[in-house]
Amino acid sequence: MPSSPPTQRVYTRQFWLLCASGFLFFASFNLIVPALPDHLESMGGGQYIGLIIAVFTVTAGISRPFSGKLTDQWGRLPVMIFGVVVCVIAGFLYPMAGTVLSFLAVRLLHGFSTGFKPTATSAFVGDIVPSHRRGEALGFLSTFGSIGMGLGPYFGPLIAEAWGINAMFITSSVLAALSVLILLGMKETLPSAQRFHRHMIKINRREIITPEAWPPAIVMGLTIFTFGVVLTLAPDFTLSLGFPEAQKGIFFTLFTFSSLVVRFVSGKASDRWGRVIMLRLGMWVLVAGVVLFATATGITQFVIGSMLIGFAVGNNQPALFAWTIDRTPDHLRGRGLATVYILLEIGVGAGALIAGWLFANQLENMTVALLSPVPLVLLAFVYLLRIPRDVTPKGK
Repeated sequence: MPSSPPTQRVYTRQFWLLCASGFLFFASFNLIVPALPDHLESMGGGQYIGLIIAVFTVTAGISRPFSGKLTDQWGRLPVMIFGVVVCVIAGFLYPMAGTVLSFLAVRLLHGFSTGFKPTATSAFVGDIVPSHRRGEALGFLSTFGSIGMGLGPYFGPLIAEAWGINAMFITSSVLAALSVLILLGMKETLPSAQRFHRHMIKINRREIITPEAWPPAIVMGLTIFTFGVVLTLAPDFTLSLGFPEAQKGIFFTLFTFSSLVVRFVSGKASDRWGRVIMLRLGMWVLVAGVVLFATATGITQFVIGSMLIGFAVGNNQPALFAWTIDRTPDHLRGRGLATVYILLEIGVGAGALIAGWLFANQLENMTVALLSPVPLVLLAFVYLLRIPRDVTPKGK
């Protein structure tokens, strides 16, 4: 894609509508996360806590090759709308799931939402933003998503405590429905968008992975393992440090709002200094954050560790997605992003499963479980050292 002149307007009405839709989408499915471990335990499934996130990521990961191909052929908007509609449906199904098996089945269905919406969203940004502003724009976009990710887990337990857990699930559906309404008012950006045909969901082996996206995908998989671990264990860890029940989602709020601080500058910094340089820095911040968080015995260290993890993720994710778009041919943009998201889902799912297995519902195992991501983050740093310092391709 030709580089746009510096005077071109980057942040259009389309971009801000996309940001608003992303905020509501991420708030919707994260709203319920802190309350799910207790909800599952109330049904007699406490030993399956690691599956809450893991089964969600299974369908999210499986759907990525399909969402990538559909994004490149059917269009960005229909794929985004499909993903958010799944959130609407899932929110209404949770109150009907009264057994462990039915609850996990709804989690499997819910995973399709993140398998579709983010892939098409990132491709949409790649269509409307020039390469030399790409990291900056993705930083802004992810800021809105992060605000949703932070506010959702904070208000979810409060809603459940005040009006019951079913009210929380319905609220999740309402937020997703509002996200759909915004998307319906937007314009498609894929010039060659085609009518849906069943051949679009036939995937061969060469369409599952886009080779150009492998480097950012590997780094994503190794580092996002951390998020699977903390997503699974943070509510229980928070309560063990003395926070009240209504504040068991406080980690997500601290994590999110610290990531907001860095997203405003890290995306632009990756445009200027390169994706790899910013990612190397992010690896060390992430290691420091995980170690402080895992060994916290009081509120102060817990807060600092949570915020450092947020700083690292806020730095890394815009750089990884911008790097993916930089490396991937325009006509394969959706599939390239899907490749990175496949590794994201594998990393989150593996982190959740291993965290649940190491923790085994015993508080004395918490520190070891929370420290488990550190070797993988260090491995990602070593891998990045083997990649030359990159320069954003101005002509792409």
